[in-house]
This record gives sequence, structure tokens and C-alpha cells, in this order.
Amino acid sequence: MRQHRDAERGGATVCLLAVGLVLVLVGLFGAGLGAARCARHQARNAADFGALAGAGRALEGAEAACGRAADLVTANGGRLAACRLDGLDLVVTTEVSVAPLPWLARAATASSRAGPTRG
Repeated sequence: MRQHRDAERGGATVCLLAVGLVLVLVGLFGAGLGAARCARHQARNAADFGALAGAGRALEGAEAACGRAADLVTANGGRLAACRLDGLDLVVTTEVSVAPLPWLARAATASSRAGPTRG
């Protein structure tokens, strides 16, 4: 009877370590998804604010409108990837870098369009 009990000694420790490792991996995965989602929202906000600010300067030309858009995109933590004036509409594309894990770096992108209302 004593030999049977000694043979199973430590089995629960291995199972507990395996469960702990699974929980850590699930936590890292969740943190990565959360960081990517936050970066996507930040890129979207930067694109919206940049397009709205730049559209106010659309009559001054593409250079003035895109310059103003770049200022607001940078102030919101993004990078202006593209900017073009389409009539009086300004189309802005932004990127926000995200690195949820040290070896996993990505860029979240978003585009926004702003201009006068049409009736």
C-alpha cells in the first residue's frame, strides 16, 4: 500500500503547473488583444480629429489642410500615413504602433473622411 502512494507523489504539482501555464498564456493572449483594440481606437480617434481639423482648412489647399491634420494626428499619438483632398472633403489615414509583446509589433490603421454637409 505504501509503495502505491509513493509512486503518485507529485502528480498534483505537475497538473497545477500545467493549469497555471495555461492561465498565463490565456492572460497574455487577452492582454495582446486588448492592446490591439486600444491601438485601433486610438488610430480611429486620431483619424477623425485630423480629418475634422484639416477639413476646416480645405479652402486653403491640400498642403494647409494636410498640415493641420498631421498636427492633430501627432497630438493624438498617431502617425499620418496618407492625406488627400477630394474636392472639399479631406481623407486622412493614420497609423498607431502597438507592441503587446516585445517580439510582436504591429500597426493599427484607420481612415476618416470629413467635409461640408451635402443637402
